Amino acid sequence: MLDTALSLLVLTAIALIGGAAYLWRRKGFNRQVQLMLVLAAVMIANVAIWTLPDTGGEAPLDRLDEQR
Repeated sequence: MLDTALSLLVLTAIALIGGAAYLWRRKGFNRQVQLMLVLAAVMIANVAIWTLPDTGGEAPLDRLDEQR
């Protein structure tokens, strides 16, 4: 289930970046573009937190699967 949520986060972040690029070309939407990019960065950071391994070489996602 968490794999699906992380996949949706990545797809949504890509859509937000694409939407921000589209709005950036249309003048007058600077605040919305900035907010969309910040939200995409937060989403990518959350995915990175869950999937990147720590110093021990184990990702939090792997530890979650082991507990089940």
